Amino acid sequence: MWRLARKAVTTALALGVGGGAATIATSEDPAKALKICTHLPPRLLRDSVAAATIAFDYQYSLWGLDPGSKAWQDAKHETHLRSANILQDLCFRNGGIYIKLGQHIAQLEYVVPEEYVQTMRESMLKRCPVSSLEEVRGVFKKDIGELPEKVFAEFDPVPIASASLAQVHVATTHDGKKVAVKVQHDHLTDTSVIDIATVDLVVNALHYIFPTFDYRWLVDEIRESAPKELDFLCEAENSARCLINFRKLSPHIANSIYIPKVYLNLSSSRILTMEYMDAKEVTDVKGIKDAGIRPVDVSNLVNKAFAEMIFKHGFVHCDPHSANMMIRPLPQDSKKWFGWKRPQLILLDHGLYKELDNSTRMNYASLWKALVLADEKAIKEYSVKLGAGEDLHAVFAGVLTMKPWNSVIDPSVGHLILDGNNTDRSEVQMYASLYFPQISELLRRLPRVILLMLKTNDCLRAVNHALVGGSPLESFETIARVSCEAVFEAKRAERKFFLHRFIIWLEEVLMEVRLFLYFKMAPHFYQLKKLLPG
Repeated sequence: MWRLARKAVTTALALGVGGGAATIATSEDPAKALKICTHLPPRLLRDSVAAATIAFDYQYSLWGLDPGSKAWQDAKHETHLRSANILQDLCFRNGGIYIKLGQHIAQLEYVVPEEYVQTMRESMLKRCPVSSLEEVRGVFKKDIGELPEKVFAEFDPVPIASASLAQVHVATTHDGKKVAVKVQHDHLTDTSVIDIATVDLVVNALHYIFPTFDYRWLVDEIRESAPKELDFLCEAENSARCLINFRKLSPHIANSIYIPKVYLNLSSSRILTMEYMDAKEVTDVKGIKDAGIRPVDVSNLVNKAFAEMIFKHGFVHCDPHSANMMIRPLPQDSKKWFGWKRPQLILLDHGLYKELDNSTRMNYASLWKALVLADEKAIKEYSVKLGAGEDLHAVFAGVLTMKPWNSVIDPSVGHLILDGNNTDRSEVQMYASLYFPQISELLRRLPRVILLMLKTNDCLRAVNHALVGGSPLESFETIARVSCEAVFEAKRAERKFFLHRFIIWLEEVLMEVRLFLYFKMAPHFYQLKKLLPG
């Protein structure tokens, strides 16, 4: 074990020297890069010690215990907690990409052990680094050529929010517009490559010791997505494309989706100036009610918006946690539902998007249609097409729905509903723990774009839980309807002949009848059945 630790330290230092030399050689400011690289040895040493400590803790704590026994389960739980705290401390001390890694883990419920998810969730989305005013002014001077107090008529030096990669300041333009200015933490562009390499070291060391612990795909994802997230002009392009997609492909809800205007003349790759939004955070239930909006309407709108993105647009916002979505009453809307105002969803932080090719999008839509309707044959067919394999299709269905296989194929209405109660959580946690090796193998097999869909699902589940206490029947009705619409649209695009289109129309009518019976009539039937004696 300690030989491995020494090897990890040696590898870390080699990575540090090589990565540091590359950073200095390619940087526009070699003196600044050299200064940054002086901080690498302690960071790399922390990585190596953390990886070796976690590995040794698992080996020592579980040594001699019978896998599956109560003693083994208890010891594993305590080791998970200790290791999660070590990883949390490492992320905060190193910052930057490490914070982003912690946020990824916080949103992978039941894909990584619960102890890691809860530890990261309680801290990573709230306690992010804050750059000093001098660092902010330095970014402005280098990117725009002027200090923020010159660029804007007013610039609040105290940020209103801070995230892993940037922080947000309120400002007023010279023509009187109130704006939100997103400023990247300094040095991230220079240190991100080295940070990713050292994160890779930690994950590979743990995988070397525990072959079932294979989260190398997570590092690969961060390596691919980080450069795009660090380029705020790319984020501006994503936001514009997202808005166009809703207007062209989902016009029926386009007015209910809003994306803040970006001021490109006041932006750069590290500075993004946007329209300031006065709205409530999507999980602020009290604030939403005070604004005259029902939380259930917000939940339905969020579910519908992301179902449209996933199944119809194929261009998906993959970081929909609570801080990246806001709610306000639909502007200039005189209609009310029983006295409640209609909501408008404001989407923020467009740095992380994934594009699904047409084949993947159709297979994923068909899979969700099968899951909602408990079609066992189709679940297996489309799980295999998406890369799960015939042996892991049941595990894939469980990860997607947070339900064990017997619940997934239960034909009764509401078989996928998550109430968010302790019984539901305990059942899923036991399932995840029992099939952890299979889940790890599944994650290794699946395309990374599908792994990001899993993360998106987990984010949306957390939002639904905060708004309505779980994943209600309405959310699955939305998924079923939008996925069916996407499948039928694809069929119509492929078949131009009149007779073929007529057959597709009949299929749509029959599916609409089936969905009506399943979601509107069946719940009343089951309620009536419960009331009848015997």
